[in-house]
Amino acid sequence: MISKYFYNQGRALRAINSRAIGFLTIALLAVVRPPLARCGDAPPWMHALVAAPLPVYEEKTKAVLLYSETNVTVLAPDRIRTQVREAYKILRPEGRDYGVVHVVFNPERKVKSIHGWCIPAQGKDFEVKDRDALEVSLSVLGGELASDQKAKVLQIPAADPGNIVGYEYEVEERPFFLQDIWSFQEVVPVRESHYSLQLPASWEFKASWLNATEVKAADGANNRWSWTVRDVKSIIPEPEMPPMDGIRGQMVVTFFPPGGPAVNGFAAWYDMGKWYSGLVQGRDEPTDEIKAQVARLTADKSTQFEKMQAITQFVQHDIRYVSIQLGIGGWQPHSASDVFSHRYGDCKDKATLTRSMLRGLGVESYFVVINTERGSVGPNTPAHNGFDHAIVAIKIPDTETSQVATLLHPKLGKLLFFDPTDEITPLGEIRGELQANYGLLVTPDGGELLALPQQPSAMNGVERHGKLTLDSTGRLVGQVIEIRKGDRGLEGRWNLRAAAKDTDRIKPIENILSSSLPNYRITHASVSNMHDATQPFGYDYSFESENYAKNTAGLLLVRPRIVGVKSQGFLETKEPRRFAVEFQGPVRDMDSFEIAIPAGYMLDDLPPAVDVDYGFASYHSKTEFKDSKLHYSRTFEVKELSVPVERVDDLRRLYRVIAGDERNTAVLRPGP
Repeated sequence: MISKYFYNQGRALRAINSRAIGFLTIALLAVVRPPLARCGDAPPWMHALVAAPLPVYEEKTKAVLLYSETNVTVLAPDRIRTQVREAYKILRPEGRDYGVVHVVFNPERKVKSIHGWCIPAQGKDFEVKDRDALEVSLSVLGGELASDQKAKVLQIPAADPGNIVGYEYEVEERPFFLQDIWSFQEVVPVRESHYSLQLPASWEFKASWLNATEVKAADGANNRWSWTVRDVKSIIPEPEMPPMDGIRGQMVVTFFPPGGPAVNGFAAWYDMGKWYSGLVQGRDEPTDEIKAQVARLTADKSTQFEKMQAITQFVQHDIRYVSIQLGIGGWQPHSASDVFSHRYGDCKDKATLTRSMLRGLGVESYFVVINTERGSVGPNTPAHNGFDHAIVAIKIPDTETSQVATLLHPKLGKLLFFDPTDEITPLGEIRGELQANYGLLVTPDGGELLALPQQPSAMNGVERHGKLTLDSTGRLVGQVIEIRKGDRGLEGRWNLRAAAKDTDRIKPIENILSSSLPNYRITHASVSNMHDATQPFGYDYSFESENYAKNTAGLLLVRPRIVGVKSQGFLETKEPRRFAVEFQGPVRDMDSFEIAIPAGYMLDDLPPAVDVDYGFASYHSKTEFKDSKLHYSRTFEVKELSVPVERVDDLRRLYRVIAGDERNTAVLRPGP
């Protein structure tokens, strides 16, 4: 299991599609040496693309992938060779980053050759070769303490609009998995893409297609197979869209030697779970030191759950997150004894220590590997290495009903999910990105893909209560108290994790006020339960705002919604929405404001109540006048985590209703 903060590097071992390395190294290459401009003829396969007509693409397309060719040759169970050719036509200045090619390598994966060319619209061809490539370490991308992942980075000169840049490289590796992923859809259009697979005699394969219509394999002579796709539409990024791996066209192909699946060949999720179970076997054995620590932590605890809380809090807070990605160590955890003695580890290490300490308490638990981007892996996804994180499923009594992050398994009983890497979410809860997400439950008997529970929306949200006073000049003065639960509290604590000065601690409050008030002055601010995740996080602040109410023809126009913005404008575009809208998690936010009106004024008009429910989300608000005070209350609730494209118009209408309510004003007039 690879580090949750370094998922792209694990995928890059077989599919070099990410632009992340290129973005980080373009500036570095410019500092080390100026762009190269060596003359040299581009190969015939590139020149054949020059005269080929281009279809009409989207106006904002920065480049087009004219040609892609991936040839995979399985030489032996522990030896695979991959040859890649790609050529892009740069259409806009933003497409220049496609002139940087980067190939990941490590002790198990060698770059045999790399070469690049540019065919300019006018003038002679340029070329760059192996000796022009720059080797960079990738550990800085994921925050690892140590990593054996590196990249060869080649900058192709003159990657300017109108020019064609192309490259080819060859790698040879000893694979951890007998599997490959062909990702043939990108954020730019693809005119033509080819994939071929050469297997030894008597070997077989299984191809599974994701987010695309299956293309049957061609040829088959001498156990060589090939696939071709053409005119693949680009994936234009949209706000709040599903993760790329959940929507891009891909083919997952698994190789099987004679006699059935190899240990590292995944015909089903069961096989992957079996493989991973072998990696973790014996590593959670509690030592005498671990047992002694368990005894110390639980000595004064009376219930089993309190003892489990003590253990999980220890792993969350006393074991630092540090990742060391070396070889199989990207997937295999260190032993619990090493993690305990060193007091650091990554997600799978912290999960291992958690399981070990729970065993010392007599509690059984299991590994769960999961992708932190909900939607990357789903119920119809074939078994493959699509995970970036490790958590724990803890077996608890079936009669336990007080915890919500639970699932009743037909064979194992009730399982409580817990993330030991998450320092802020306490035992009994999981954050939004893990909810309703699919993870692989790893047991000694194999693996099982299952859906994690979705928590009630009431467990996540902001409860905001304000008492304020308005004077005849329109000046507003008062106090607001916020209680933040679940992910809302997690965000608050995370934003303040490094705050050392009072000015830093009030910045989140300033952001809240500045999004709703044209001017303000904070007169008091405090934070509650900053370090106690078992209690709701909170803000308490007082402020004054000049000219909050607008004086028009002797009338005061007062907006009852003081602070807090729930409306969103990302759907207000001319282009039709292409993908579903994904929410981070279920949520219920509630606001209530009480505004004392100036003496000598009386109510003239109130905003209408709002009562809208679209199933996936709802919004309710009302404004009342009582005892010379305006009383405003509203509730915004997200109940479903995904809004399909065909219902995006409903979400747009909901946000428009909310925006209108947030702008509405009450009208006050002078009394008799």
